[in-house]
Amino acid sequence: MASLLPDFGPAIQRAVSRFVDALVVDYGDGTEVFALWLTAPVRWAEALLVRVPPEVGIAAVLVIAWLVSRRAVFTLAMAGLAAGIGLLGLWPAAMQSLALVLVAVAMVVVVAVPLGVASARSARLSGALAPVYDVMQTIPSFVYLIPVAMLLGLGRAPALLATFIYALPPLARLTELGLREVEARYVEGARALGLSARHTLWLVELPLARPAMLQGLNQSILMALGMVVVASMIGAKGLGEVVLLGLQRADAGLGFVGGLGIVLLAMLLDRMARAAWGRAPDPARAVRPPG
Repeated sequence: MASLLPDFGPAIQRAVSRFVDALVVDYGDGTEVFALWLTAPVRWAEALLVRVPPEVGIAAVLVIAWLVSRRAVFTLAMAGLAAGIGLLGLWPAAMQSLALVLVAVAMVVVVAVPLGVASARSARLSGALAPVYDVMQTIPSFVYLIPVAMLLGLGRAPALLATFIYALPPLARLTELGLREVEARYVEGARALGLSARHTLWLVELPLARPAMLQGLNQSILMALGMVVVASMIGAKGLGEVVLLGLQRADAGLGFVGGLGIVLLAMLLDRMARAAWGRAPDPARAVRPPG
């Protein structure tokens, strides 16, 4: 039975295809330069991390874990996770994935925190960004990877952009949520002490919103790591490539080892981020006058 509804799918398909083709033809050289500029931090980080021997990397994790936690058990556990990656023979691949994740998460922090602050201040902006975040989190990554790969080529650039898009909403949303949950009396107390709006944000609101922001950061890190397998399908190197090779070769063992490496790296980054961020401050101290 024929439907009475008009079919706009083919028209939208043709319009999007023509738009992307026009961008590729007219701005191909510019997008190539943009891709090189965009991925420069990833290339630098990867070049640095891949040169680090596993033994040195494990020792560095040991030192950093102790500095951020001052707990022996936690320090040994983190070193054990790093050693597990090395013992699986995945250290170079893990460093490639780590470089991509670190740069993507750094980009997310730079963009998501200001967006969360602005959304907490403006209900209209919050309402406008909510469906955008929904689309960023729910739309299949391949939908935008196809045109992005056509514009930027295969490799790090589309992988970095896809990871950024996928990992941004949790931190932006939870930053906004954390700021909205700060009790008004603490803000009013800070303003009564003579703090400006900017100083109140930095010294009172953001510290009190830190637990929610930490949850958002951890989710962003894990979602970024969840993209490494997808990123490998468009030419990105790292642990995802190991899993992809296992799938292509029907080698369950290789795929399992690659997946285990991703799990170990995710646990390491998640626990280290939690320890480095620290506990939430005492609200009473946040607005207590000096002296």
